[in-house]
Amino acid sequence: MAQVLEFKLPDLGEGLTEAEIVRWLVEVGDVVAIDQPVVEVETAKAMVEVPCPYGGVVTARFGEEGSELPVGAPLLTVAVGATDASSTSSTSSTSPADGESSGGSGNVLVGYGTGAPAARRRRIRPERNTAPAASAAPAAPAAPAAPAVVSAPSRPAPVAVAVGEVNGRQGPVAVVSPLVRRLARQHEIDLRGLTGSGPDGLILRADVDSAIREAGHVAATEARTAAEPVVAEASTAITSPAIASPAASATAERIPLRGMRGAVADKLSRSRSEIPDATCWVDADATELMAARAAMNAASGPSGGPKVSVLALLARICTAALARYPELNSTMDTAAREIVRLPGVHLGFAAQTERGLVVPVVRDAHTRNAESIGAEIARLTELARTGKLSPAQLTGGTFTLNNYGVFGVDGSTPIINHPEAAMLGVGRIMPKPWVHHGELAVRQVVQLSLTFDHRVCDGGTAGGFLRYVADCVEQPAVLLRTL
Repeated sequence: MAQVLEFKLPDLGEGLTEAEIVRWLVEVGDVVAIDQPVVEVETAKAMVEVPCPYGGVVTARFGEEGSELPVGAPLLTVAVGATDASSTSSTSSTSPADGESSGGSGNVLVGYGTGAPAARRRRIRPERNTAPAASAAPAAPAAPAAPAVVSAPSRPAPVAVAVGEVNGRQGPVAVVSPLVRRLARQHEIDLRGLTGSGPDGLILRADVDSAIREAGHVAATEARTAAEPVVAEASTAITSPAIASPAASATAERIPLRGMRGAVADKLSRSRSEIPDATCWVDADATELMAARAAMNAASGPSGGPKVSVLALLARICTAALARYPELNSTMDTAAREIVRLPGVHLGFAAQTERGLVVPVVRDAHTRNAESIGAEIARLTELARTGKLSPAQLTGGTFTLNNYGVFGVDGSTPIINHPEAAMLGVGRIMPKPWVHHGELAVRQVVQLSLTFDHRVCDGGTAGGFLRYVADCVEQPAVLLRTL
């Protein structure tokens, strides 16, 4: 006897009201254990695996991959107590006491010890109608059986090379990200025809985007070729509105702003509409900073721990500058018309991932040295790359460091990460002619840009902050005063 229980999309915290289904981890007929992850969803903050608080047989799933569900909407139903085929065929229901003995833990996001053993996943397959579809059809020569796609799992195998079907063909696909596979499906891109630009031929999102653009170019060319006879026949009525231009015949692509990208768009729009920002910038000679970094890493030796990155040094410089200019480590309470100066520095840093731009936060950066900050940046960057950052790791920042120099650009005017008050942008460090000790020399030069909320401070404070940062870049010994 089984009791069918409905599991709804839980409240994922941080004020999130909806989530997009990235991939299902179970199928109808699978046996799941209590607190076993059943679906991977993408919220506006992070990618989350959602565990089910019930143990039993999955009887239904709600929502396809790529669809959005609001918090509280049904995710799936589980037949509690139905662990074999006989239990699922029973038409009688269990008593409340039976349901409690095999019910869920009540736990949603974090699993904890329960009395239920970890159940093996088994498929409970319903009986199928084996009658022939059309007995009157003439006999045909036997052909090799096609792969049973309808019964194959829709979720990717948890290995570097997934197996899937595109355009009726099956085979290995060198792609890991479910988002990349979904993007390819949406645009009917055959992943087996792509050459990956990632490590060991791994197909990245950039490869799929390139294939989408190429497919759009081919489609536009075909549309232009097909339109030529029409234009020739109607050459006497060129001004007629019935003749469409090649550009008009192409279909524009519409990309929904949802999930992480939608949240970023909303935050950037809010920042521009609410914050009266201003930007100042300065070029700095980073030659001594690079030399100091090389000396630090050389002193640590081959087994002396992780190397200190340039970003970690810049982050440590920022915390020292914020100690001198706390106005920039603040936020605006518009309702109370007050500037709120924050006691600690939670340093965000911009990181580009396949899911888009994210800003992980190094907690209590003002209490850390460069090595500690660097280790935390490396840890958070790896979580961002794999899509495993929690919402808490993406919120609560008080100041943001944006190293856009990794994209090969010199300068930018950063948009403040609302509701913070400032962001420091760092361009690429590259050899340039520079006047050094009164003589022209080739030095390692970087452009630093500070965008700040003009409500929290005037230009003198912002300029003082930026100048201190530049001084530390040019003469790292300046930092010794505050270490």
